[in-house]
Amino acid sequence: MKTKTKTLNKTSRMNFITYGVVIVAYAILQTMVSTGSISSTLKGMLVPICAYVVMAVSLNLTVGVLGELSLGHAGFMSVGAFSGVTAAIALQNVIPSDALRLCIGMVVGAVFAAIAGVLIGIPVLRLKGDYLAIVTLAFGEIIKSIINNLYVGVDAKGMQFSFLSDKTSLAEGGKLIIAGPMGIGGITKLSTFTAGFLLVMLTLVIVFNLVNSRSGRAIKAIRDNRIAAESVGVNIVKYRLMAFVTSAALAGASGTLFAMNYSTIVANKFDFNTSILVLVFVVLGGLGNMLGSIIAAAALTILPEALRQFADYRMLIYAIVLILVMLITNNPILKGYLDMAKGKLTGAGKKQAAQTTEGGAGHE
Repeated sequence: MKTKTKTLNKTSRMNFITYGVVIVAYAILQTMVSTGSISSTLKGMLVPICAYVVMAVSLNLTVGVLGELSLGHAGFMSVGAFSGVTAAIALQNVIPSDALRLCIGMVVGAVFAAIAGVLIGIPVLRLKGDYLAIVTLAFGEIIKSIINNLYVGVDAKGMQFSFLSDKTSLAEGGKLIIAGPMGIGGITKLSTFTAGFLLVMLTLVIVFNLVNSRSGRAIKAIRDNRIAAESVGVNIVKYRLMAFVTSAALAGASGTLFAMNYSTIVANKFDFNTSILVLVFVVLGGLGNMLGSIIAAAALTILPEALRQFADYRMLIYAIVLILVMLITNNPILKGYLDMAKGKLTGAGKKQAAQTTEGGAGHE
C-alpha cells in the first residue's frame, strides 16, 4: 500500500511538472510575441511546434505506453488535416467566427481520424511487432494515395465527391476544396499559438487521465506481458484498440491545426518521412515520457531552422546531433545522473507523503 501510494504521488508530481512546463513556456513565448521580441521565423514556427508536440505525445501513447511500433501516424494526421480543413471551408459562409470554425474543424478531423483508427485497428491490432509496423506503414501510404486522387467540392446543393478525376460538376458559385494532387489551396489561416497551446493541454489531460486510469493500467499490463494480462481476463483487443484510436484522434486534431496554419496543403506533406520524424521525437524524448516528447518535438523542430545559416551542411549537423544525443542519453553513467536529477525534481514532498502514508497505515 505504501509503495503504491508513493508511486502515485510521484506520477502525479511528474504530470503537474509537465503541465507547468507547458504553461510557463506558453506564457514566456506569448509575452515575447506581444512585445515583438521574437523573430518572425520562430513566430511562424509556434503553431507547427504545437502540432508536432501533440503528434509526439499521441504517438507515445501507442509506442511508449501500449508498446506497439506504428509507422503510419502521419496518415492519421493527413486524414485530420484534409477532413478538418474541408469542414472549416464548407462552413465559411455559415459560421463567421474563425475560432469556432477552427474548433469544429479540429473536432471533425479528430472524429475522421478516429474512424480511420478503428477501421485500421480492428484487423491490424491482432498483429504485433514488425508485422504491425509494416501494415501501419502501408496504411500511411494508402491514405496519401487516396487523398491524391480525391476531389471534393461544395456548392448550393451541398458536398460533392469524385475519385481519380474531377467529376464534381459544381454549380455556379461552387468551390472545389480538395483538388486531387494539388491538395487544398486558398486556406484561410485560422490556427493560432493560443489554439495550439489549448490543444496541447487537452492532449496531456486526455493522455494522463487514460494512462493513470484502470484502462491505462490494463494497457500497460498488455505491454509488459500480453499472455499474463490475457490470463487474468484483460480484453487484449479492446484495450489495444482504445489506445490506438485515442492516439489517432489526437493526431487528426493536430493535423487540422497544422494544415490551417498554411494557405496550401498537399497530401505529400504527410508522408513516411513525417511518421519517422515524429517517431524520432518519441524515442529521443523517452518511451512513455510525455515531457521528454514535448521537449524533443520543440527542440528538433527548431533545430533545422537554427542551422539554416550552414546551408548544405545543416542536415548533416542535424543528423550528427541526433546520433550524439541518442548515444549520450543511453550512456549508463549519464543516465544514472539524469535519473538522480529526475528523482530530485519529482521528490519534493516525498518525505512528507511517506509520513502521511505511514500515519494512515497506523490508523488502520
